[in-house]
Amino acid sequence: MAETALTRAAGGPSVLRPTRVSLIRAVTLLALLGAWELLARSGWLYEGVVPPLEKVVAACVQLLLTPAMYRHLGVTAWEVAAGFALGFAAGVACGVPMGAGRFFGDAVGPYVDAFATAPKIIFLPIAMLLFGTGIGSKLALGAASAFFPVAINTAAGVRQIDPVLARVGRSFRLSAWQMATRIYFPALRRSLVTSMRLAFGLAVVGVLLAEIKLSSAGLGFLANEYYTRFRVPDLYAVLILVFALAVGANSLMGRLARRF
Repeated sequence: MAETALTRAAGGPSVLRPTRVSLIRAVTLLALLGAWELLARSGWLYEGVVPPLEKVVAACVQLLLTPAMYRHLGVTAWEVAAGFALGFAAGVACGVPMGAGRFFGDAVGPYVDAFATAPKIIFLPIAMLLFGTGIGSKLALGAASAFFPVAINTAAGVRQIDPVLARVGRSFRLSAWQMATRIYFPALRRSLVTSMRLAFGLAVVGVLLAEIKLSSAGLGFLANEYYTRFRVPDLYAVLILVFALAVGANSLMGRLARRF
């Protein structure tokens, strides 16, 4: 007991653990950067495929100083946000009845599970036929990518809700909308936040794939332009920007999850 009290007073495991985790992360990052630089200087790969870090850093700075980049960033941000919102709303609207109703779940669930495993890029030709080659096809692919994890995770969360709550709602003759807003959604808060994090990452992937295949604007288009011109440091700069933005958004959603 005395040892525990002394440990806490001196800043015990609760204080030391975050420091240790931060140290491990910093060492891991430095090791990865060192391995990258060694590989770039070794000559084992074709010249330019893995450029030195100084060229990548210079490309990142140049990218941030280029006004046109922010136009591409705005296009991608709008497409990701809209596609994510559509896919999330549709996933919740489908997942709640899938989990709450046995008949609907048995009828629709197997198809949702089957399509969830398919690469979402196969839906791009269909999206092009339905919405053309403009922004509609990017939104559709982003929404399709976000829909499936939300629907599956929401249905699973509904099935884990205490059946007593559902019976109480039915005994008060609540409508389907009242059951969803007063019974299911409050009990699904954590599950919905987890679904948001999964869906957002997949929406980013879906939109970028669509932009790479057919677009005249967006970060995916910009990355494809640098690739075709073999401007490899600039390509890595765009990828680093996408990665940083995605990690930042996911971190915000993680903080949101901890507040619930």
